[in-house]
Amino acid sequence: MQTAHTRAVALTRPQGRSLAYPVTTLFLIIAMALATLAGTAVPSRAQIAGPGSFADLVDEVGDAVVNITTTSLVAANTGPMPQVPPGSPLEDFFNDFMNRNPGQGPAPAPRRSNALGSGFVISEDGYIVTNNHVIDGADEIMIDFRDGTRLPADVVGTDPNTDIALLKVEPASALTHVAFGDSDSARVGDWVMAMGNPLGQGFSVSVGIVSARERALSGTYDNYIQTDAAINRGNSGGPLFNMDGEVVGVNTAILSPNGGSIGIGFSMSSNVVSHVVQQLQDFGETRRGWLGVRIQDVSADIAEGLGLDQASGALVTDVPEGPAREAGMEVGDVITTFNGVAVDDTRELVRVVGDAPVGETVRVVVYRDGETQTLLVTLGRRETSENAAFPDQNGDTPVVPAPSSDVLGMSLAPLTDEARQANGIETGLLVESVDPTSDAADRGLMAGDVITEVGQQPVSDVEAFRTRVTEAEDAGQNSVLLLIRRDGTPRFVALPINK
Repeated sequence: MQTAHTRAVALTRPQGRSLAYPVTTLFLIIAMALATLAGTAVPSRAQIAGPGSFADLVDEVGDAVVNITTTSLVAANTGPMPQVPPGSPLEDFFNDFMNRNPGQGPAPAPRRSNALGSGFVISEDGYIVTNNHVIDGADEIMIDFRDGTRLPADVVGTDPNTDIALLKVEPASALTHVAFGDSDSARVGDWVMAMGNPLGQGFSVSVGIVSARERALSGTYDNYIQTDAAINRGNSGGPLFNMDGEVVGVNTAILSPNGGSIGIGFSMSSNVVSHVVQQLQDFGETRRGWLGVRIQDVSADIAEGLGLDQASGALVTDVPEGPAREAGMEVGDVITTFNGVAVDDTRELVRVVGDAPVGETVRVVVYRDGETQTLLVTLGRRETSENAAFPDQNGDTPVVPAPSSDVLGMSLAPLTDEARQANGIETGLLVESVDPTSDAADRGLMAGDVITEVGQQPVSDVEAFRTRVTEAEDAGQNSVLLLIRRDGTPRFVALPINK
């Protein structure tokens, strides 16, 4: 193919000769040449797809990635007892052997178990980040560096909620280390590189792209980057780098039917990890903000029942003694903004509250009775307050009193004193049974549930329940909002109204 320069030369008229091309043809050739020049100024897809090699990046950050070996003592596995067929010549032998000094024989000695993982150095003086599950229960932790150095490590602190652990070694000289990047700036489709110790094979590199962001698995503070960079057993705790050599995630989990990588790996976002690591460095533990409420997401049905324009925010289902109650928060409030951050759902609220400093006074905007209110809440500390505010309540199923009445597919009965005590409430209605073909069953209501509010008003008898339903019908609502308790835990349910 001719270059633009070659085309330009070909169009140059020789000295003293006339141009041999018609004018229209000349214009066409000029237009083609200009288009070719313009094309060379725009990078092709191949040029912008990614670097031709990742070797420079590996050389830049590779020495900060470490292998982690843990050792722990575990009880010896005695295994199954030998099975001897009845009447066998060996039966008497084994019976005599097992019955000799019964219960007085030496116990099997514990054995040592080894496990492998990965990590990365974040400071020249030897702080190392890894997963909590890599070092959990370990009696000894050894760090292997890429240059062959091997050092013992101590645990500075751990956070099981995000599966992050911070370790410390004492190096003889300054260590190569890496910095956290901004995981919020990582876009789906960006190149990323994972490093670690997969399957015990030693230092290894894999590359891929960000497949998805803000993934949640099962943790309260989950905020994972999903990637197709190969992550396998032993990669846990290793870093996920962006192309600037910054850590944007900590490789934590994979989704796999066979235990190997199928291209669906999860790395805890660096913006979560860096906050946790800073607290572990400062305090040796996490100190998360605590609002002091139970919450649930706002569904479309619940939004209609509350008169909200859209299904967003966090609906308060319980307010025990604590910061929120002291600030005037009530059951049925919908938290829409926390400290200037819009709250889309419960997961968002838990995240921003947990990131807020303990003891800080913040503005919380709630929707209540068709209006918004701003409350000033001084946050507590979750780690020390949550269990006291929400103790486990595992009372027996309350005794069902008679008589009962059927409403909206449910058989309802007043509470007995035993039921009140078991559920920690004063008023309400006990769900005696639920018609399996009813909307109540579709919404998950079950026998043993206790209904404490209907239409955000307390109820203590069936007539009050019917009155609230009638009021909702007269207001043109398609559903009525119930506040129920199950095993002591409250939640709202929007129940369709039968016309």
